[in-house]
Amino acid sequence: MPVSMYRLLIPPTVRVLGNLVAILEKGAAHCEAKKIDPLVMTGSRLFPDMFPLSRQVQIATDVAKAGAARLAGQTPPAYEDTEKTFPELIARVHRTIEYLGTFREEHFVGAEQRTVAWKTPMREMSMPGIAYVQDWVTPNVFFHVTTTYNLLRHNGVEVGKPDFLGMK
Repeated sequence: MPVSMYRLLIPPTVRVLGNLVAILEKGAAHCEAKKIDPLVMTGSRLFPDMFPLSRQVQIATDVAKAGAARLAGQTPPAYEDTEKTFPELIARVHRTIEYLGTFREEHFVGAEQRTVAWKTPMREMSMPGIAYVQDWVTPNVFFHVTTTYNLLRHNGVEVGKPDFLGMK
């Protein structure tokens, strides 16, 4: 049976982004309950040279939308990367989930063999579609969602593995 690139990419990405919304909502509620400036939380880092929480969310959504678009032979929509507040970040994730919802199985026919090429800040890259999803898109989305989770957890938000997995 051939690999369904749609099933490999879209459902798990939508799921983890939905879980990201839930943990961001918990972060916002925590700030409100503890009287913490939410911008302190969305600007938090684990180490000075890493991106803040807000940028982690932006990158997760950028990789998700670009991954689907490129795999389908389309141009990904551009977001301005200006979100700083929890409501803005949550809205961005919702917008990405809605965008991913526009894709159908037929958009990815033959995509496992198609070469996907893109630029990163450090270099140009290309790889077959199957490797692009398995080795680039999925690990990057999960890395940045996990980092967001870790930043919230580190800052006292009561989230656990069930929140990350969407099992609550």
